[in-house]
Amino acid sequence: MIPRSRGLGDDGSSPVEFVLVGSLLTLLTLAVLQLALAVYVRNVVHDAAVEGAYHAALADTDLAAGIGRTREVITRAIGAAYAEDISIGVTDVGDAERVDVRVRTSLPVVGLIGVAGVLEVTAHAPSESLGDG
Repeated sequence: MIPRSRGLGDDGSSPVEFVLVGSLLTLLTLAVLQLALAVYVRNVVHDAAVEGAYHAALADTDLAAGIGRTREVITRAIGAAYAEDISIGVTDVGDAERVDVRVRTSLPVVGLIGVAGVLEVTAHAPSESLGDG
């Protein structure tokens, strides 16, 4: 009979492999979910900025209504913390005007906790005017 030397067997390696591979797959899954959350936040903020710009560009509304609409959409979808820095302005483009809405918010890094002011989204809408004819 040949004596077995210590440390050369495979006994007990399956649980260790399971923990190592399971940890790696869990980390990868969480990273993909975090990326999806960041893309979702960016899309919500962009859509809110577009909606606010078009709302402010209506002939019977003012710019403050556009900010309010943008803030309302962001607050309903992801929370008020993401709707703090919203600015709006009017730009002359040739013989027409354009409403510009800019939203600066945090980019989520871990869950909804993120780096403040990193994500900036701008939306534009042509201004309506009540014509004479």
